[in-house]
Amino acid sequence: MISAHLLIVYMAALFVVYAVPGPDMALLLQTSIARGARTGFATAGGLGLARATHVTLSACGMAALLRSAPWLYEVVRYGGAVYLGWVAVQIFRSPVFALPASAAVSDEPQPLRAAFVKGLLTNLLNPKALLFCSVLLPQFVRPEAGPVALQMAELGVVLVAIGACFDATYAIGAARISNWMRAHPLAQTVQRWTFSAALIGFALRLSLD
Repeated sequence: MISAHLLIVYMAALFVVYAVPGPDMALLLQTSIARGARTGFATAGGLGLARATHVTLSACGMAALLRSAPWLYEVVRYGGAVYLGWVAVQIFRSPVFALPASAAVSDEPQPLRAAFVKGLLTNLLNPKALLFCSVLLPQFVRPEAGPVALQMAELGVVLVAIGACFDATYAIGAARISNWMRAHPLAQTVQRWTFSAALIGFALRLSLD
C-alpha cells in the first residue's frame, strides 16, 4: 500500500494538472454549454476510460515503446492533432442553440454516444497523456511497500477518480451558464470561436512539440 504522505503529494500533483486548461477541459466545457450536463457527463465518461487505458498501457510498458519507436509516437501525435483540429471545426460550424434548455438537451442515446467517443478519442490520441502517466506514476511506487502492480492500480484509480471529480465540476458549472448563453447569441459566437481557437492551439502545440 502507498503511504498516506505519498498519496497526499500525488493527489496534490493531480489537482494541479487537472486545473491547467487543456484539450480535455476545452471539449468538456464546450459540450456542456452547448448540450447540457448530461452530455457533458458522457464526454467525461469517455475521458475517464481513456485515462484508465493510459494507466494500463503505462503499466504494461507501452510508453517505453513510444519512446523507443519515434515513428509510432509521431503517428499517434499527428493523428491526435488532426482529430483535435477536426473537433475544432465541428464546434466552429455548430449552430446557435437558441432553443429552450429542456429542448436542447437530447435524451437520445446517439448524442450521448457521440460525446462519449469524442471524449475517449480526444484523450486517447494524445500521446503526452500516456507519457505523463508513465513518468508520474512510477515516482510514487515503492517496491518495499508491496506488490508494484497493486500500487500502480491504486495510483491509477486515484488518477481516474480525481479526473472524474474535476470533469463533473466543469460539466455542471458549464451547464449552469448555458441558459444565459442561450439568451445571448453573441456570447455563443464568442464561445464557439474561443473553444475552436483553443482546440486548434492545442492541436498545433501537439503537432509541433
